[in-house]
Amino acid sequence: MALTGIEIFKLLPKTNCRECGLPTCLAFAMNLSAGKIELSSCPYVSVEAKAKLAEEEVSPVRLVTIGVGAKAIKVGGETVMFRHEKRFENPPGFAILIIDTMDDVEVDAGLERFRQLQYERIGLILRPELTAIRCDSGDAQKYTGLVNKVKQNSDADIILMSSDPDVLSAGLRVCADRKPLIYAATPDNIDRVADLAKENSCPVTAKASGLEELIELTTKLIAAGVNDIILDPGSRTLRRAFEDQIFIRRAAIYKNFRPLSFPTIVLPCDMIDNPMMEAMIAFVFVAKYAGIIVLSDFQGETLFPLLLQRQGVYTDPQQPLMVPEGIYEIGEPDENSPVLLTSSWALTYLNLSSAIEAADIPVFLCVERIEEETDVMCWCHYCLRGAQPGKLSGEDTGQFIKKCGIEDRVKHRNLVIPGRAARFKAELEQALPEWEIIVGPEEAARIVGFLPGFAKKLKKLSET
Repeated sequence: MALTGIEIFKLLPKTNCRECGLPTCLAFAMNLSAGKIELSSCPYVSVEAKAKLAEEEVSPVRLVTIGVGAKAIKVGGETVMFRHEKRFENPPGFAILIIDTMDDVEVDAGLERFRQLQYERIGLILRPELTAIRCDSGDAQKYTGLVNKVKQNSDADIILMSSDPDVLSAGLRVCADRKPLIYAATPDNIDRVADLAKENSCPVTAKASGLEELIELTTKLIAAGVNDIILDPGSRTLRRAFEDQIFIRRAAIYKNFRPLSFPTIVLPCDMIDNPMMEAMIAFVFVAKYAGIIVLSDFQGETLFPLLLQRQGVYTDPQQPLMVPEGIYEIGEPDENSPVLLTSSWALTYLNLSSAIEAADIPVFLCVERIEEETDVMCWCHYCLRGAQPGKLSGEDTGQFIKKCGIEDRVKHRNLVIPGRAARFKAELEQALPEWEIIVGPEEAARIVGFLPGFAKKLKKLSET
């Protein structure tokens, strides 16, 4: 288990020299524990302490990469049981199941859904990552044709699924360059599958009928020189799979038990034939503790909530989710459209952008990143604190407005700020003398009543 800030502090020289940029060694230890600073920032840490910290930095759950290039997916690398202890590191990958007994129409439709079901949210693209290609026919040539089709028509990372080493070998001849996950090594084929994994430098799944058999499999794979392993204990009921996931994570985090120190794969597609219940099962394993989740199909009404849940669970609880700073076009704004100002806090952005869309008024939304006190320019009622003096810098906001390029995109000079920031109106007017600062509603919900009239006012100004 990763060292806590106090445990790290005990290994430091305790000089409080401030050369790391922090006021005390305790502050340095806390930041190092949270992953906010590098050990090399301390010039006086001893060799022994470096060795101890380097040893502890090795994740108790091995990091495994599937695929190549920018689209490769990394799973594992986890250091904690619970998100509030630190953070979860690498979100699980979602895979769509494609079987070689499907007809071409069904395969094409599945690949099309994989390509199309992508969503932009607060500047991020949410999408699935994997295709799991399963051989049910037993025909290696037919399977190879399907693998080649998926490879040519999709940028997905690939899982090759078969218990027959000959079929897996045929699939690898087509897509080994994409570094697929080989599924699976079992007690009956472990030697041949281990050889395939080593020859092609691909990760491999150890599939067992229980935890004891799984430990035997991973021990053999490690002894054979295969270290990039994904675990499948064979659980095919929700309760058993849930229990196994927790047992495996605890063994890795608390016991540093190497045979189980690997990410896992779960297959809701094999647990139930009801798509909605399958999605509900998948929800469980986004949080507890799957590395890969294989679904029988992708549908927007189930995939999108899963992607949102994954994003929420795998954000750092110590760092508020932020949108990139810049200008966001909502609708199709023109040179006479309203300009609104807000902070980069994701919750604010989501509430405000949704309200603007409901108002059906095209708007330029200027999002300024504020490192601290991100509720300053908040438009949502969730904030328990209003804006306070000293939390908003008129000078910084003025520089942001001038540098972001909004002045080149609109004719008018009217900037709407949230009602919570009304007390900063004079300060902003001083920083932006050519702009008229308009105090808008305090809450995003009221923007629907504010924007239509304000947009008409701007249009009349442009006509005079």
